[in-house]
Amino acid sequence: MKQNKKVGLLGLVTCALLFSTQANAQMFDQDSQTKEWSKSAWYIGAGLGQSRTSIDEQRLVRSLMDNGANSVMFTKDERDLGYKLFLGKQLNENFAIEGGYFNLGESSFSALGNPGTLHGRVGFQGVNLDLLGRVNFTERFAFLANIGMHYTEAKAHFNGDRLYAVSDPNPSERKLNGKYGLGLEYQLTEALAVRGQIERHRVNDGVQNRGDVDLYSISLVYKMGQPAPQTRPAYVAPEPMPAPAPAPLVITETRPVQEVAKPRPVPVSEKINFSAEALFDFDKSIVKPEGKAALDQMLDSLKNMNTEVMVTVGHTDSIGSDEYNQALSIRRAEAVKAHLISRGVGADRVYTEGQGERQAIADNSTSEGRAKNRRVIVEVVGSRR
Repeated sequence: MKQNKKVGLLGLVTCALLFSTQANAQMFDQDSQTKEWSKSAWYIGAGLGQSRTSIDEQRLVRSLMDNGANSVMFTKDERDLGYKLFLGKQLNENFAIEGGYFNLGESSFSALGNPGTLHGRVGFQGVNLDLLGRVNFTERFAFLANIGMHYTEAKAHFNGDRLYAVSDPNPSERKLNGKYGLGLEYQLTEALAVRGQIERHRVNDGVQNRGDVDLYSISLVYKMGQPAPQTRPAYVAPEPMPAPAPAPLVITETRPVQEVAKPRPVPVSEKINFSAEALFDFDKSIVKPEGKAALDQMLDSLKNMNTEVMVTVGHTDSIGSDEYNQALSIRRAEAVKAHLISRGVGADRVYTEGQGERQAIADNSTSEGRAKNRRVIVEVVGSRR
């Protein structure tokens, strides 16, 4: 029954987070306004997992032996269901303050002595305040480390015919202790992430013992107040220059009309720059419907051009390994090529190239700079009629 209540509580919180995200989620890293919001957003979270308590078996056995037991057979159950609820505030891209409530479940033991038995169980619950650090090693994955303090209440209960081995059958104790942890976080969207953590809580168990309780948990984290993404055209064809007004025609004499030679086509090379977010969903290499529309608009603007060669070049930011970014830039360039071919451009006239993160045009240390560096350039070589 106790575990069913915990599962039910965490299920309700998880469903609320998922429904909120389904109503408001926008794809991760869409624009600079969204990125600035994510650096200072408030967030909530809920986690569920397994707790493991270190029971001081030697001290309990020694206490029974000191009180007349000739031998002791000791069994213990150190694992239980644990959960936590937390509220956090991003201080910047790499640090956050996080506080919450946690319940680490119960551990129990049975000491079968000769003569007599002693049974006991102890549970832990409390509140915590942590400093959370984050280091991104890909666009979606981040390494987490947290350190902080927790104020925990330990409640114990003992029964059996060897109760005189303990001074109080129902002791409790409240103490302020330290805690720390490590984890990984995966961004599902800009607003929603899933987090796995291992956290160690230093505790007092109510009978003058100090020990550790570890919590292995999986959490959902939801950032609140996400702004609507700014809309901007993916590609705007340049407006044609107005033709100069013809000079006044003055006829001074009449001569036979001569055939005027047609102007020769003018060779040109044009580069059209698309942001990666305009063509692809985050960390994907499949052109989304909005991206296809932008590429079709580009092709429409080239109808008065004899196209000889088209080169699609993919670029990324610096988050992630060189090998991953190079492969992603090539996949995106190939995806653009495939769409151009599907719209009638000859396959032998389209070439692809991936530059990975090597040709940055902005500072990769800022979210705005990284957004500018994620791009696909289509270079068109031909002649204008």
